[in-house]
Amino acid sequence: MTPSQPPPAPVTDGDHLCWRDAIVAEVDGYRPLTLDLFRPAGAPTPVPLVIWVHGGAWRFGTNKRESPQLVRGRIGERILGAGFALARITYRLSGEATFPAQLDDVRAATTWLREHAGELGLDPGRFAVWGESAGGHLASLLALTSGEIRAGVIWYGPSDLLTMAAQNHPEGLQDHDAPDCPESLLVGGPVQDVPEKSAAASPVSYVSADAPPLLLVHGDDDRIVPVGQSRELHDRLTAAGAPAQLRIVPGADHCFAGADLDPIVQESLDFLSFLSFLSRK
Repeated sequence: MTPSQPPPAPVTDGDHLCWRDAIVAEVDGYRPLTLDLFRPAGAPTPVPLVIWVHGGAWRFGTNKRESPQLVRGRIGERILGAGFALARITYRLSGEATFPAQLDDVRAATTWLREHAGELGLDPGRFAVWGESAGGHLASLLALTSGEIRAGVIWYGPSDLLTMAAQNHPEGLQDHDAPDCPESLLVGGPVQDVPEKSAAASPVSYVSADAPPLLLVHGDDDRIVPVGQSRELHDRLTAAGAPAQLRIVPGADHCFAGADLDPIVQESLDFLSFLSFLSRK
């Protein structure tokens, strides 16, 4: 990766300062990696930050907005309303590069935010990550490997690529060992045929007692990412002595379809609210 560029000039958008399409890294042969940053204009600085990682099976999705299924939750608006800054980051999709490119990219965004925290009005000692589905997988990896994340909210994220097929919902919509499934496309081959790479791409491989506090939220009727994935990561974390909470949402499918999203968003915000009281590192 080439050196990052400095932040662009912010613009005012209502009650927020915005840095749009900031280039955090450039990888030869690929599109620039960018992020959009929003900070409450009237909040005393430095402010805590939530890094949002979008989902989309590592194959699609955008950092510009939540997925259509989550728009009803007004997640970005509510993060900012709670006094956090919000960074919506990008990463290379599996059609562009295989793992670990995606982890490299979310780390690059986090490093850029930390390096420029002073001029952006961010507190580098109060960074949290929040991701959903494939973004939840990457958020888990970032939280467990970077050392720069103080807390994380993981919504229905894959945690062990090698056990997804065995844990699948009876009416699961994907064969998680198939050569063309999202997990296989992420690691560059059928999951079970490349076990070392599949393990390296699995958050459970990085569990330790030093993990930051994580809230894992998953619908018990998820037909895309088995609920056993969050249970497995939670069990590994607690067995290691790491602080972790597991919230299973009854009757909820992927993206919490079939459930009231409002209290799930609020619970996630409440979990992160303690960041407001942490002292700077």
